[in-house]
Formats: sequence, C-alpha cells, structure tokens
Amino acid sequence: MVYVKWGFWGLFWLIVLAFLHYTLPQHDVVRITDTYEKRVDPGDNALFWANADTGGDPNRATRDVFFIQTFQADDDPMIYRNEDTGWGWPPYFKFDTSNLQAEAADLISKKSEGAPQWVAIRHYGWRNEFLSIYPNAISLWAVESPDVRIIPWFNIIFLTVLAALVWGIWVRWKRFRENRIDPAIDDLTDGWG
Repeated sequence: MVYVKWGFWGLFWLIVLAFLHYTLPQHDVVRITDTYEKRVDPGDNALFWANADTGGDPNRATRDVFFIQTFQADDDPMIYRNEDTGWGWPPYFKFDTSNLQAEAADLISKKSEGAPQWVAIRHYGWRNEFLSIYPNAISLWAVESPDVRIIPWFNIIFLTVLAALVWGIWVRWKRFRENRIDPAIDDLTDGWG
C-alpha cells in the first residue's frame, strides 16, 4: 500500500511540474529566418493551441495562425506559433500577435553584413514534432550574441511564492490533523480495545 501512496504522490507532483513547465515563460536565444501565416485546424492536439482568435468566431473550426521560423545557436530548427491568448489560459493577456509578427519580420531585415541577428524569444509551451505542437511566442527583442544570459526573475519569484504557499498549507494541515483529527480518532477507538 505504501508503493501506491508514493506512486500517487509521485504522479501528482509530476503533473504539477509538467503544468508549470508548460505554462511559465521560458526564453530562447535564436536567429529568425522566416515568418509566415498558415491555416490551422486543431484536432486531437487542440489542448495545446490557444482559443480561437480573440474577437473572432469561437465556433469556426479553422483559423489562421502566425509562425516564426528560427534556428538555435547549435543550428537546430525551432518553430514558434504566434497566437493571442486573450483573456484565457495561460494568463499572458496577449493581444498583439500582428505587432509581434511585424517585429519578427523586421528583425530578419536588420541582419548586419555576414553576422546573424540574435533574438531572445519569451514563450510558453513545448515543441513536439510528433503531436504537431509549438510553443507560443509572447515577446522578442534583439540581443548581442547567442551567449547572452537571461535570468528568469518572474519564474524565480513565482516558484518561491508557490513553494512558500504549499509549505504553509502543509504545515497548517499537519497541525490541524495532529490537534483535531488524531485525538478524535483516538477517542473513538479507545473503547474498541
């Protein structure tokens, strides 16, 4: 029974960590090679796509989605989708998809002679070629080189506050159980002996 308990808690925390990893912002340093728009019909992987365009018809099955094609410093390709999150989840309140697409296209044209223009892209989500899911670009800005170090301050603060909150709830639950539930169970089982 102990293995079932630990298996349950292990699975629970694995799901929580996967959710946080998908939802919290991440940063990549890449060089943009192309921007394009594609008609998309989310199917079984609809969970990994944003809701229908903000202000658009939510009942429409297909929609146009912007994409940003990039290459990482090790020449591995990385493709980002560029969709509004609107008021939905995750709460990035992104409404500037067209502006971000224009900024990405502009950064392609600003390559200096022979040297690539490196760009930091803030995004959330995962890239999975098998499931055809793409991370969603939130913002981007030019950086000097692929070696730039971006410290994820928001993630550090958020995870610290979340850990303190979980610890505080756990401590209070433990005290409540020791002071209220355990004595009540002991009183109830005293007459059984």
